[in-house]
Amino acid sequence: MNTAELVIDPNMAGGFKFEVMDTKDNTKVVLKSPEEMYDIIALIGTVQQYMVSRVWRAKDDMICASGSVTRLSQIAGKYVGKDDPVMIVRGQHGLPAIGEILVPFMHTYLVEGWMRGSHWGPIMPVGLKDSKCTAFDGPPRIVALGLQVSNGQIACDDNGRPMIADLFDDPAFELARKEAVKIGSMLRRMGEFEPARLGPEEMEYTTLQQVLDKLKERFTPA
Repeated sequence: MNTAELVIDPNMAGGFKFEVMDTKDNTKVVLKSPEEMYDIIALIGTVQQYMVSRVWRAKDDMICASGSVTRLSQIAGKYVGKDDPVMIVRGQHGLPAIGEILVPFMHTYLVEGWMRGSHWGPIMPVGLKDSKCTAFDGPPRIVALGLQVSNGQIACDDNGRPMIADLFDDPAFELARKEAVKIGSMLRRMGEFEPARLGPEEMEYTTLQQVLDKLKERFTPA
């Protein structure tokens, strides 16, 4: 609903292909939208396991987006730090405009992470100057940097410095920031109780498993 060009630009009329990765089984599948859109939603609606790793334009297989979807805890076998994902997205010229790519972030959404990667939190679009770890190491923050690329080179100014636009450093995203603070405050009132804290299936690499192992012999039939 944010990309009007899907019905305006003939270069996008053929749809897009999405590579969806199963981060637990380390497998992937490529599905085409709009034909298989419901299948895509069925998978990525399970956000703890399925994630979009790459997107291509269907008519010519031009790469449109590529993201990091690996999980440190599953690679190391224990909690070793936070996952800080990054995604590179191409825009304009037969692809969604930059404004269409950014407009979903006018609102906030709940994501996994926050303190020790073990909690749900509202994502907050911010400029670089506000990309700090503060309240409960968050709220989870996202920045967006805009670059112009020509002939494989990043456009630079007359002094040879890359021209970078700090896209979320803008009042258009103030509503999302206010929503994130309000929702984040509500979640933190819940302390270490679900659903503010992630479920046990996502806590297996934290101290929760150590607590269960320690108490294993003390559990008795109810």
